[in-house]
Amino acid sequence: MALEISMEGIEARARELGVDLSTVDLDSVTLPAGEDFGILSDDEDLLRIDDPMELEMGFANVVVVDNLPVVPPEKFEKLENVIRKIYSQIGAIKEGGLWMPVNPETKKTYGYCFIEYNTPQEAELAREKTNGYKLDKSHIFAVNMFDDFDKYMKVPDEWMPAEIKPYTPGENLQKWLADEKARDQFVIRAGTFTEVYWNDARQKMPELVFQKQYWTDSFIQWSPLGTYLATVHRQGSQVWGGDDKFERLMRFAHAQVKLIDFSPGEKYLVTYSSHEPSNPRDTHRVVLNIFDVRTGKVMRDFKGSADEFSASGNISVSGVSWPIFRWGGGKDDKYFARLGKNVISVYETETFSLLDKKSLKVENVVDFCWSPTDPIIALFVPELGGGNQPARVSLVQIPGKEELRQKNLFSVSDCKMYWQNSGEYLAVQVDRYTKTKKSTYTGFELFRIKERDIPIEVLELDNKNDKIIAFAWEPKGHRFAVIHGDGPKPDISFYSMKTSNNISRVSKLTTLKGKQANALFWSPGGRFIVFAGLKGFNGQLEFYNVDELETMATGEHFMATDIMWDPTGRYLASAVTSVHEMENGFQIWSFSGKQLYKVSKDHFFQFLWRPRPPSLLTPEKEDEIAKNLRKYSKKYEQEDQDAFNQLSEQERKRRKQLQEEWEGWVAKWKQLHEEERPYRMELRDGEASDDEEEYDTKEVEIEEEVDVQEEEVPFELDQEHWALAVPSLLLAAAAQGMVLYMASNFLLAPAPTCLATISNEFTREPAACGTATGEEKPIEAISDIGIDKINNLMFGNASSN
Repeated sequence: MALEISMEGIEARARELGVDLSTVDLDSVTLPAGEDFGILSDDEDLLRIDDPMELEMGFANVVVVDNLPVVPPEKFEKLENVIRKIYSQIGAIKEGGLWMPVNPETKKTYGYCFIEYNTPQEAELAREKTNGYKLDKSHIFAVNMFDDFDKYMKVPDEWMPAEIKPYTPGENLQKWLADEKARDQFVIRAGTFTEVYWNDARQKMPELVFQKQYWTDSFIQWSPLGTYLATVHRQGSQVWGGDDKFERLMRFAHAQVKLIDFSPGEKYLVTYSSHEPSNPRDTHRVVLNIFDVRTGKVMRDFKGSADEFSASGNISVSGVSWPIFRWGGGKDDKYFARLGKNVISVYETETFSLLDKKSLKVENVVDFCWSPTDPIIALFVPELGGGNQPARVSLVQIPGKEELRQKNLFSVSDCKMYWQNSGEYLAVQVDRYTKTKKSTYTGFELFRIKERDIPIEVLELDNKNDKIIAFAWEPKGHRFAVIHGDGPKPDISFYSMKTSNNISRVSKLTTLKGKQANALFWSPGGRFIVFAGLKGFNGQLEFYNVDELETMATGEHFMATDIMWDPTGRYLASAVTSVHEMENGFQIWSFSGKQLYKVSKDHFFQFLWRPRPPSLLTPEKEDEIAKNLRKYSKKYEQEDQDAFNQLSEQERKRRKQLQEEWEGWVAKWKQLHEEERPYRMELRDGEASDDEEEYDTKEVEIEEEVDVQEEEVPFELDQEHWALAVPSLLLAAAAQGMVLYMASNFLLAPAPTCLATISNEFTREPAACGTATGEEKPIEAISDIGIDKINNLMFGNASSN
């Protein structure tokens, strides 16, 4: 890891901490010998290079144009205007940068001039483009760099062998591809820091590779093959490369640059700037430069008003769509093109001039796009003459400008074109008006580019009135997915360009109903896809296996703004950028939908995976590896097991460390306890009572009256509560009285001698009781005894006396 802190960073940190640097005597601060703590001083070369782009470069930006006409003073201005017109097309001539010496005796020019540009690259390009330029039959320009004169003047008269300098290997720009753990890198921009990480999924955390503060003024961008990382500054752009050091490789001077774009093969870099017009009624002035990435030379520049460069694109900047130039012809970077009024201007990179010195004229053309693999342009022309001339989509072969296929379209409202990334298919989404012209419906025109005569199929959804929300081709495959519907939960349909019998005919695979998704993200290797609900769906994610037509997992990254697969298709990143003020950061998921780790970052601006170049293996070798995957996977299974064991070992060591810390803490306090033993014995009159069995424990309860307070609580019932209380109290009193009465009778009565006493058997014959002789007989039931029997029982003995 490398960290550099500039003086601007120190000042920013001081402001955060509320420190006034003006009160600090920096001269009194001394550092140990050979130590700078990563802080660059103002006089170091690296810092001085990073600051201003206006450097003293001698005469490297000056060219000498010889063999000009020798003219008198009256023709001087005319000749100067001709020269200025020729050389200002290559680059901006400095103010006062054109000088033609005059012979003081004849008052005529000497026949040569000096031209000064802003940069050496522009001067070198002027020499290359105009050396041998034929002004007329008698005047053919001879152009040289001013510095060459000094070099040639210093050539010694005697030959001397050239000094052989020792070879110093440069930075290996592909070293990161040879990572032993087969990891991928990504770059993030948060706050004032830009950081490059390894994605270490086994450790469930990223590993920092490089960090730098104030590395860019606006944004960062990887080149298409991952070789370079570009940063953007006020003075221009820079590209960096390497594995962990990220050395600066080249600088591209372009004042106030706003946007950049690499060619697919990384050979060229396009920079864009827009400048306010002096007249408010005029449009912005646009400047575009095309640089050679390795040499830094300006290969071609384009200047004009924003209206001249307006066309359809992805990003609108000051009325101009980006990218203005669209690269085609595969990875060879042979051609690039831009859209103009009724023309498509195609340029070839060998001379950076128009192909065949003229543009491709297409009346009323509004959009075009290149095949990702072949020099084929697909263009769209809308309806003309109120529908009398139908809209059309055409395929044009470059460089011959031959029309390969054309399809007329009727009642067209809008049209979008989607190339499959291997260039085998082209899908044209066509929005058409209904007969009443009050609504539209959508269908697809599917071109099979690799087949004979490029056949076209028409596809309509089951409900053709459904709104198309998203469309996406499967990379390296023949399937595509469509999100369609008008409700809050649209449907997702999958189609294949081949049937089960491998017949070239489009067929529907399945339709998933009611999904919370508005974006589709295919894995770079195909097979797997993520349905994402961004913006209004609050970051809903569903990981789907298209081969098995089943959902693998669902997840959520609340308020997610960006979804990005890594170049291998093994991992997926979801991010919340500073568009939202809260929950900024990113999460890494496995391809099957398992969340691996999460990183929070304040003021989070960008997350970009580092792209990988195409595999060097042949298709046959890739098929062989796929067939014998078990054999190759054993090595990686063992590595996974080793990584798991390493994690287990790390966890074991962590727990052991915690246990040792606890035991050390306990031992420390035991030692302190033992050291204080004499003091405790002194407090206990010499008794050693540390051991529990040496003393008796008595529990004594002591009650103490702390306070007594008396308070009269008024008992008041309203009329409603009294109406309920009185009957309840009367019923309770009656029930209590009955219980007391029955209990007293039971206590006073003699004990029963048989069950008949209890069951009221005295209504039967007395003999039924079966009592023993001489025992007291129970009294019969009072209700069944006559008065004579009562008198006999009560007074019988008295009357007999």
